[in-house]
Amino acid sequence: MVTWNIATQIKDQVALVDLLAKLGHNAAYSSGKELFYKSMLREERTPSFCVDEKLGVWYDHGGANTSGIKGGNIIDFGLAFWYPLRFKEVLRKIADIMAIPLDESINVPMQVKRPRTTALKVSNYEIETIKALNTHPAITRFLKSRGIWEVAQEHIKEVYYAIKAGPKAGRQFFSAGWQNDSGGWELRNQIADRDFKSCLGKKAITTIPGSADSLAIFEGFMDFLSWKVDNPEAGDTIIVLNSVVLLDAAITKAQSFSRVHAYFDRDKAGESAFQSLKSVIPHAVDQSFIYHKHKDYNEMLMARKTNLLFYEEEHIYEKMLATYRR
Repeated sequence: MVTWNIATQIKDQVALVDLLAKLGHNAAYSSGKELFYKSMLREERTPSFCVDEKLGVWYDHGGANTSGIKGGNIIDFGLAFWYPLRFKEVLRKIADIMAIPLDESINVPMQVKRPRTTALKVSNYEIETIKALNTHPAITRFLKSRGIWEVAQEHIKEVYYAIKAGPKAGRQFFSAGWQNDSGGWELRNQIADRDFKSCLGKKAITTIPGSADSLAIFEGFMDFLSWKVDNPEAGDTIIVLNSVVLLDAAITKAQSFSRVHAYFDRDKAGESAFQSLKSVIPHAVDQSFIYHKHKDYNEMLMARKTNLLFYEEEHIYEKMLATYRR
């Protein structure tokens, strides 16, 4: 538990913006409560590395870097910035730069940690309307391309919203929306060749009640819905983190379950998240071996659909008949 204590103290006492400043990186501009930097994880001209100073979390909108980690908390940043250093080595790096004595960190009891700010994302957006699926063709195409269209009907809505402040004030947007436990909306969409992710309102995990004994935990709702395609009759209670930053909230709920299965991404952030889960819940099982050739469950599902033989294609006979009718 020593490493866990050090990690907890760093997350609670070190501001991400202070670490960035120590490393020589300052924000190019701010939009609402969000600060935008030129990414220090890759080359870019337009600032797209976003930090929510209040939450102490970040997301790199500009694309992948060498580590494969696109966002998270201060430790996730360290894992991306100093890739391929290991978890313990990254903790030591942060502690050295921010002058945190490790001996004192080891002795800090878990129960005296400083209260953390409520995970509230102060939004620059206004939701205009929420609709059932199959209204906007772009959202339909996006969900079908991910192989989750049928199972999405029960869980996903179309969210239409407008930006209220900042450089894009007045512009209107739409996305597939997944609601979290605090009533906020986790958004996903495909914009050109980029995968868009954002959140409207309060950031939180999403819980779907089920079995009192068996729990399945996912990083994002795309992976949960992909798993649902393969396990339509599963009765597990479901927790979707919506961000690995919210792992602590999931761990609190997970401790009452006798079976805990984790379906995290096969990258540094996912590995780190599972290590943290396992340190508190020793019986947690890493299920990522199911998609061992892929980054996550949805990537495996998409690859499977791409590799279907002609006669295995979904609804192939209906498509052939439609052709003959023309």
